[in-house]
Amino acid sequence: MADINATFCLPLPVLENDRIKLTPFVPTLHQQLFYALSTAHPEAFHHLPYGPSKAELDHLLFTRIAPDPSMALYAVLDKSSANTNADATGKGDDYPFAGTMGWIGASAQHLKAEIGFVTVFPAFQRKGIATQAAGMMLRYALDLPSDGGLGLRRVQWQAYIENSKSVRLAESLGFVKEAVFRWDRVHHETEELVNGTSSYPPRTGDPKEGRPGRNTVVLAICWDDWEKDRGRVVALVESASRR
Repeated sequence: MADINATFCLPLPVLENDRIKLTPFVPTLHQQLFYALSTAHPEAFHHLPYGPSKAELDHLLFTRIAPDPSMALYAVLDKSSANTNADATGKGDDYPFAGTMGWIGASAQHLKAEIGFVTVFPAFQRKGIATQAAGMMLRYALDLPSDGGLGLRRVQWQAYIENSKSVRLAESLGFVKEAVFRWDRVHHETEELVNGTSSYPPRTGDPKEGRPGRNTVVLAICWDDWEKDRGRVVALVESASRR
């Protein structure tokens, strides 16, 4: 099966600490696990612009990410838990598949990227996994090449305005809120599925009338922010790894 990260414009190394491991997503290793956990926990996709169905995940992996040199996907593995991923032949990762995280809009020319595709499934939540994963990606992106990083100038984070957990996570890592894009996305769920949230119903006659809109919060951390805040963020990630 195709290497979905083959066209990515930046180096994509394994990133890890004592508790988690970010390894490039390999369909033959991770795809079925991703399907199974997504089907079991569709609520994990409520604030994402793609859904938990196999068709939507296939579209994400092979139509969006694979041909786009600005996108890449990591499998997030939990090194603190017993492995249940290997099949009867022993095929699989050394550690359980906990979710995904990746890059969007990366540019080697303009020295920027966005952290996205953030999913941590319920069994692996409340363990600081998202903080550790995003923090390690941030460190790799913004540290200078002489310190083992990419030397990017800007890393972005976007979240639906209703997704307060995502916004708080980004802000805890030093991201600064820059803007709100109104009516930025058409949500993948029907109005009934998001009933009770602060989603925005479209006007009558809208081409996608049954699907609400969402406002998007844009946050970013730039190299000069990182120079001032790096020590605190590194300490936060280390603290999360001790949970």
